[in-house]
Amino acid sequence: MFTPLYRTIWRWHFYAGLFVLPFMILLAVTGGLYLFKDELNSLVYGRYLNVAPVDGPLLKPSEIVAKASGSIAGEIRAYIPPTSADGSAAVSIKTAEAGKQRVYVNPYTGEVLGQLEDGGFARSPLMLLVRKLHSLAKFGDMPNRIIEIVGGWAMILVATGFFLWWPRQRKEGVFTIRTKAPSRTLWRDVHVVTGAYAGIVVFFLAITGMPWSGVWGNYVNTYADQAGLGYPPEYWNEVPKSTVPMKEGMSQTAWALENTPMPVSTPNGLGSIGIDKAVEIIEGLGIAAGYVVDYPEGAEGVYSASVFPDKVIGEKVIHLDQYTGEALFNGGFADLGIVGKSIEWGVSVHMGQEFGIVNQWGMALACLALVVMSVAGGVMWWKRRPVGSLGAPSVPADYRIPRGILVITVIVGVLFPLTGLSVVAVLLIDRFLPNPLKAKHA
Repeated sequence: MFTPLYRTIWRWHFYAGLFVLPFMILLAVTGGLYLFKDELNSLVYGRYLNVAPVDGPLLKPSEIVAKASGSIAGEIRAYIPPTSADGSAAVSIKTAEAGKQRVYVNPYTGEVLGQLEDGGFARSPLMLLVRKLHSLAKFGDMPNRIIEIVGGWAMILVATGFFLWWPRQRKEGVFTIRTKAPSRTLWRDVHVVTGAYAGIVVFFLAITGMPWSGVWGNYVNTYADQAGLGYPPEYWNEVPKSTVPMKEGMSQTAWALENTPMPVSTPNGLGSIGIDKAVEIIEGLGIAAGYVVDYPEGAEGVYSASVFPDKVIGEKVIHLDQYTGEALFNGGFADLGIVGKSIEWGVSVHMGQEFGIVNQWGMALACLALVVMSVAGGVMWWKRRPVGSLGAPSVPADYRIPRGILVITVIVGVLFPLTGLSVVAVLLIDRFLPNPLKAKHA
């Protein structure tokens, strides 16, 4: 009934699914939660984030910082102004005992509302935990590499899944689920039909999630910088630079700038311009609401402002000389090269931001579909597997994979090195396991 090629693709789909299934569920659940981080943060941490609007002026940034620093001992690292009339201001303070804490202040009265662990991009400890679970960064660098491999295998799953789904003159179980079919057929239809509708979005989520990965993401970032396809090199020709990358020197920065060195201030015998003047200059340069201002670190440090609104076109990063207020760097989405723009846009859509509520709920449905597909795939396997065996689809012993498939496999391995290495590992296991073990494990 099935050709050797079909069974080979099916076998690879089986291996891919067996490996990534638990991780796909983790990614879908944590990703689905993170789509609603603003709503969840407001629900859980409303007493820190919300204030009653007052018909009067806001306190100066320096006054807000003074109120926050008076409540907790530590080094001031960032100022976060309110984003709306009913929003609190916040100050990030690096403490000796608890690390970075974000102190929330009523911007009208100066009342300190409380403090939380600084969640950075995630904006709260809860969403920071969700973000770290999503990438497995919570458990260190090595588990994070596993997620990178999972991203590559997810793309293999989608590609092989569409090949297996292709109707081939079949009509049933292609676009609709046979709800009255036997249990095994029903679970098969749930898996296949859900994948048919959601597969492209799942592939998009996998490829747009890869820029965050430690190996592939760093490789592409470095290439984009060297080729001038991230931020154009002319932005840096005349700017004094440090050896500290922006991802380490700022609370948040654009993907395209993560590995770019921080600029430095030039001491001139005068004091720092201060946070009030820095905010005045930054806002005068046209930055959108929701920005964060990082304080200078050391004598050569700079004031750094960054904002990443829902619409990617509003992204902006600004660095000011702390002594003169000169803008050493003022770049936004429009200044990016083609690689930087593509990835920043992809990340924005991935996070459900770019197209408003439609984008947010569309990605939420994709996450739900991913859970449904994963659960249905697991049930399918459990119902069809022979006792004492994994039940991988068999292929003829003398079958040779077509050259075109091998070429595609090599290309995938080169483009996504960790995924490529894992493919080689699976091939070796599948090829060299003794027959008795194959009978049990292949």
